[in-house]
Amino acid sequence: MTYTELVKQAMKTELDAIQQMIDSQLMDYETVCKAIVACEGKVVFMGVGKSGHIGKKLAATFSSTGTPSFFVHSTEAVHGDLGMIENKDIVVLISNSGSTREVLDTLPTLEKIGCQTIALTSDSNSELAKRCTLKITYPKHTEADHLKLAPTASSTMTLVLGDAIACAVSEAKAFKKEDFHLYHPAGALGKLLKEEAIS
Repeated sequence: MTYTELVKQAMKTELDAIQQMIDSQLMDYETVCKAIVACEGKVVFMGVGKSGHIGKKLAATFSSTGTPSFFVHSTEAVHGDLGMIENKDIVVLISNSGSTREVLDTLPTLEKIGCQTIALTSDSNSELAKRCTLKITYPKHTEADHLKLAPTASSTMTLVLGDAIACAVSEAKAFKKEDFHLYHPAGALGKLLKEEAIS
């Protein structure tokens, strides 16, 4: 196969994964979105590895669209950073397998803190899914690399899912362009919104 064919094959795999998620009737968006809208604290994302990188991006997206949020690395969490979390917060724990040890190790303390927890995983029968207050289980899908091992399709599904929830929550909160500009005054977007405000 040519490089072009290989690249398109990988993209097709990830596109199929997203479509499978869209078509799924088993994902409880309503309960999760309502819980986040009603949250009086912050939305905390937690993960390790590629899931951690996705968590960082999602925390940034939620924060810039009207839902105060931050990321805590699972390993750092059990070395003191769990102290950043309060019982009025919601913690979203990301693990494709639902059995990532570093993520599971945070649960005893989170349970004692008393905050709501949301599992973001592909395994509804995993320990993570069973122990969290709420869960969103996305369909299992083949990864896009030739070994079918590297977090590619699964991490894309998590990112798309998180972005979509952020968008839904932002609209439910009636988040406006003026609000977006308040948090994003710099860059091309900040300049555009400033020009719109002046005109």
